[in-house]
Parts: sequence; C-alpha cells; structure tokens
Amino acid sequence: MAVSEKQQKLLRMIPGVDRILEIMGNERDLDTVPKNILTRCVRKVTEQIRQEIFSSEAKVSEKQLIIDRISDKVRFQIQKSMAPRLVPLINATGVVVHTNLGRSLLPSDALENLLKINSRYSNLEFDIEKGKRGSRYAVVEDILCEISGADSALVVNNNAGAVLICLDTLAGGMEVIVSRGELVEIGGSFRIPDVMAKSGAILKEVGTTNRTHPRDYENALSEKTALLLKVHTSNYHIIGFTSEVKLGELVGIGASHGLPVMEDLGSGTFIDFSRFGLAKEPTVQESVATGADIVTFSGDKLLGGPQAGIIVGKTATIEKIKKNPLNRALRIDKMTLAALESTLRLYRRPENAVELIPTLNMILMPVARIEEKVSRLFNILENLKIPELSVHRMDLISRAGGGSLPMLKIPSRGIGVNVKTMTVNAVERFMRNHTPPIIGRIEDDLFIMDLRTVQVDELAMIEWAFKTMLNKE
Repeated sequence: MAVSEKQQKLLRMIPGVDRILEIMGNERDLDTVPKNILTRCVRKVTEQIRQEIFSSEAKVSEKQLIIDRISDKVRFQIQKSMAPRLVPLINATGVVVHTNLGRSLLPSDALENLLKINSRYSNLEFDIEKGKRGSRYAVVEDILCEISGADSALVVNNNAGAVLICLDTLAGGMEVIVSRGELVEIGGSFRIPDVMAKSGAILKEVGTTNRTHPRDYENALSEKTALLLKVHTSNYHIIGFTSEVKLGELVGIGASHGLPVMEDLGSGTFIDFSRFGLAKEPTVQESVATGADIVTFSGDKLLGGPQAGIIVGKTATIEKIKKNPLNRALRIDKMTLAALESTLRLYRRPENAVELIPTLNMILMPVARIEEKVSRLFNILENLKIPELSVHRMDLISRAGGGSLPMLKIPSRGIGVNVKTMTVNAVERFMRNHTPPIIGRIEDDLFIMDLRTVQVDELAMIEWAFKTMLNKE
C-alpha cells in the first residue's frame, strides 16, 4: 500500500513510546499503575493512531499528535485496563433468569453467608463433632433430601456436569434409551447427544419427534441397555398431535426390567408455579416421588441459587456417582456451598422462599407492584423537564428465561423513551456503555425498560444515566 507524503509526515510526528513513557512516568497520579500496563497502553494508543492515519489521514490532525492529547488517550486506556471486566449492571430486559446477564440474583441471606464463610476458615471438609476429615457434600446433602424427599444427594459445578457424571457412572460403554423428542439443545450448544457421547454412553433413540409410547422403550431394551433417561424439555414445547411417556410409566418399565431411571429436569424447581396461576412445571419433589433413581437439575435457574448441578436420588446410586473420579473435577467450592445452603434453607418455608429469593419474587411479582416502579421512574424522568425527552408507560411481556417456562408470557409494565436529538440506537448504545450499564431493548423506535427486573434502588441510577446523556449534570 502506497503511503502519501501527508501520512508520512503524520507518522513521523507520533512521539516515540520511550518519550511518552518518560513524560507520563513522572506523573504522580500514575504512581500506582504497574509499569507493564502503562507500557502496554502507550503501545496500544500509538498503534491505534498509526492505523487511523493509514485508514484515513483526514481523520487525524496534527493537533491530535501532540504529547498532551496522546497522554489523555493513554489515561483513558489505562482506566479501561485497570477497571474490573466483570461489572454489575441493570437488567431492564424483563428476562428474569438472563443467562447472558448472570442468571439468578442471590438472596440477601446467601450474600451474607458468602461474606462470613469466605472471610474466615470454615469446616469445609472437617467433621467438627468427630474431629476428623469430613465431606463437603454433607453441608447441603441433608437439606436437599429434606426438601426433595430423596434418600441422598450430591452437588457438582453445573447441570451439564451432573448429567455427564451420572451417565458416565451408570451407563459408560452401555446403551441409554431416550425419546427422540427429548434430545434437547440449550444455550451454548449444550446437546444431550454430545454430552452422552462424551460420557462414553451409547445413545439409543426411540419414538418420533412428537410421539413416543411405552412400547417404544420396551421394544428397544436389550442386554446392552444400562439406563432409561427422561429429559424435561424445559426450554421448548411440542404442541399438537403429541404423546410422551410420563416419568412414572418409565419408572415402571425400569422396575420390571431391573434398570435404573434418570430424569434431567434442567431448570428444576421446588415451587409449584400452578399455585400462583402460572403454567404447571414439574417439581423436584414430584419427580423424586415417582421413584426415579436419579433426578438432576440446576441450582441457578428457577431454584434461584448459585451455579450448581444438583443430583438427588437413591442412596446406592448416588454413592456410585460420588466414587466416580470425575467427581473431583466437577466438585463445587466453599463459595457455591455457602450460597447454596443459604438459598436452600429458605425453601423450608415456601412463603419465605417466594418473598426472599429474587428469582421467584420477580417471576411471581404482581403487575400492581411493577406499576409502582413504573410510576416512580415516569415521574423521575418527566421531572427532568427535558423537552427533547419523551417518556411513555407501556404494557409489556416478561419472560422467565434461563431455558425455563418457555411458553410463559408474564404480563409486565415498563417505560419506553425516545430522544428527538438522538437515534434510538444511539440511546441504547449510551445506556449500554454507561456506568453501570443499563440493558434494555429496542421496539417501535423506543428504548424500552421492563421494570419487572429493575430493582427499586436502581431507579436513581437510571435517572443519573439520562441526566448524563442529555448533559443535565
């Protein structure tokens, strides 16, 4: 690529890296910046300037190449480099268990316990009563059995890990029979057939996409069969001309042939949502009560706790899984245990769980309570008295999210805004890059915020963002 005379002149004007480091290295406010970060930021800024000159010399003026201007760019780059990459944000999408935004918010009890346990030593693997080594799983096993009705329990790092270790333990090198309509794929390209292949189990599909009958399982049985698997399609539904084999029927087939039965619930729940007027979702307790040998589910979806894969079931089967060497690779740490135990304790009184676990609280929040937040934010933005800002109250639809309750449309309320001097895309981009970021959505040329998932103390932060965007602060 030919370089013009003007480009050559501009390139020669860029101060050398050593010169910039010499000048900025003497500035007191940069004393706490590690030398390697300062150097990396200087190199990055100078390289960006070079690329700008090559791409369009008209965009770079000689004034931009003076040391003070370059120093300002380096400072901005340092600020970005030193800032945490994982940051809190405001979820105004209306999706309660938003996989991309951190899934479930932890209850305050769990947050307090996290701080307490992680600021001191703990009995993670120490039996205080016996004065010798203990099991970390004992922390939550009893309470999981108490709530679910299972004989035994184990917790690993996530539900994909739970499915993997169960299949590896119970059916490695053998066949697992599963309905073709239950071969799910969830976010991140997690597919049941792929996990089964990784476990060493051999997939044997039965039935069709929309209809599977008990005889399909019976006809597929052979001396190679090790496990009957049912997968709850928690992230989609097949409607119309359909038929599925219920878990209880599958348990009956397993019992008559001496085969274990496993159910992967995916987004498991201890709460019967139909009691609150929502669609029926199978609970963990119901699955356990059917006699399934193993039930797996997530800790950070409808349960409302930390990321975890929970396995409950019969003692003999759970003990086999505990002894699998994979258990060491998939085990959870003290932070997960502390948060999970505190969350589970709230389920001892379901009415407390619904009120104190944020995920349940937001899913079941009545529209009247959301309208209170809408009124507050509407008045806040209207009182800014900014002529170019238009604020609208809106009826919206929220979602449970997290691959759960796919058919559930939850009536909600929110705020839609437009700014006469800005495109809606520019508004969305500003809000997304604000501190803290505000994540909403664009519809009908409006930036929309669903207040089901916005916390009350975040309303003031949204106010500040609009003031900043419109230069009122």
